[in-house]
Amino acid sequence: MSGTPDLFAEAEQGAALPLVLPDAELTLFKGFYPQQQADVLLAQLTAEIHWQQENIKMYGKVHAVPRLSAWYGEAGKTYTYSGITAHAQPWTPLLLDIKQQLEAVSGIVFNSVLLNRYRSGADGVAWHSDDEPELGQRPVIGSLSLGETRDFDLRHKTRQPACKHRIALGHGDYLLMAGATQQHWQHQVPKSKKVLGERLNLTFRVIQPVHK
Repeated sequence: MSGTPDLFAEAEQGAALPLVLPDAELTLFKGFYPQQQADVLLAQLTAEIHWQQENIKMYGKVHAVPRLSAWYGEAGKTYTYSGITAHAQPWTPLLLDIKQQLEAVSGIVFNSVLLNRYRSGADGVAWHSDDEPELGQRPVIGSLSLGETRDFDLRHKTRQPACKHRIALGHGDYLLMAGATQQHWQHQVPKSKKVLGERLNLTFRVIQPVHK
């Protein structure tokens, strides 16, 4: 699996770095939040967010999702993923502030955010695409990482031989995924016995009306 750690390490802090992959539009803002500011955000979000332990049913058995999560946004913004239906909690002042700062470089106005809390390397998320109907045909996902650096893996759905890429997303990094990325690519945060610290991930989204 390929990676680009050297390129990202040499880039100016907060600079926009396009990641060239087929059928995708990805931009990484390395160190969008400097360490001191990211430390404050990590501490405040860990303490203030109403974290929940969700359960999913697989093969007739109920399993605890290997991470904590929370869903915030505008009133009435409901999101269904992996058999879980989340009803938005009201924006907090801190989340609104983060949202506005990310919007300034994203070129889009987000109306909701899914927060995931990976308590250690034992927590992760399996291969998936953020392509639920309420996200529209070309979803824009703004992903902010805080805390422990974790691998973020990407794999193309149809290109053979396997087309894969790995990004190490660190404290304060912001990854913007747009265009046809979710249509053609899946992503995961793999579990790891080497990771001990916590990581928070905020994925800002635009929930749209679903016409049935």
